[in-house]
Amino acid sequence: MKQAVIDIGSNSVRLTLYRINEQGFKIIFREKIMAGLAGYVENGALSLEGIKCACDALNEFRQTLEFLDIQNVYVFATASLRNISNTEQAIQKIEKDTGFSVEVISGQQEAMLGYSGAMQVFHISDGAFVDIGGASSEVVIFENGNIQKSMSFGVGSLSLYRRCVKNIVPGSGSMKRIENILENEIVLPKEKYTSLIGVGGTVRGVLKLSKKVFHLPDDCHRISAVQIEQLSDFLFQGDKTAIDLILKTEPERIHTIIPGFMILKYLFDYFNAEELIVSKYGVREGYLCQKKQTNNIAIPKTEN
Repeated sequence: MKQAVIDIGSNSVRLTLYRINEQGFKIIFREKIMAGLAGYVENGALSLEGIKCACDALNEFRQTLEFLDIQNVYVFATASLRNISNTEQAIQKIEKDTGFSVEVISGQQEAMLGYSGAMQVFHISDGAFVDIGGASSEVVIFENGNIQKSMSFGVGSLSLYRRCVKNIVPGSGSMKRIENILENEIVLPKEKYTSLIGVGGTVRGVLKLSKKVFHLPDDCHRISAVQIEQLSDFLFQGDKTAIDLILKTEPERIHTIIPGFMILKYLFDYFNAEELIVSKYGVREGYLCQKKQTNNIAIPKTEN
């Protein structure tokens, strides 16, 4: 069977289409719209323009799904609708204008589902997991294959950009403001974990940049501590060479990649990690597995 999942995020709205069988699931189609919903939050509420932007993205995906004759669709939202004061009004308007039923998941759910999705690929017993989004970042600490702690913090790549950055990319003053926010708002148990598993657009963007800078192979999904440090030195200097690389590699994230990378670097250093492992699966796959297991369809692992 085929199942679509739409993720209404704070920076992007993403559609993923899966083929599901007894062996697991396989991605057969992906599409994203950089809606930037966090940029439409005014005085804590998502503006009418922002709600319309979300509706436009969903209706565009609806046309795609109708063309592909896909009937099974799950739609969920994360911090984009969770961290606003008019959540119920926004959901009612979105559901009325698009015909989709929208589930808003909590920060803790997002953390656990992201971890679950990543673990469809990697079987690591001890470490830390991070999902850096547009308006929130989720962290899971796990030992012996069991979750010890899951947390969600209200800082993301786009929200930090809006709060701290005056130009397209952050200067020294903006970076200092971001550092102060991270130190004050991300409070974690101080432990060392060799592996930091990362998902989300920022993390994937950092991997793309690393492949360019360090000439890594296309199938590489690991970045060492030395490479993280060198990449931060390169990006944080903010000169034309660094900006040109972002524009060539991740142009849609020109304004958010450095704030997002600062979150990643802060967590990487906090856990004294030795490598970043980037998973191609995350919260959408975790959500899919949870839904199918709820419907008595077990998904033990993914297909290769």
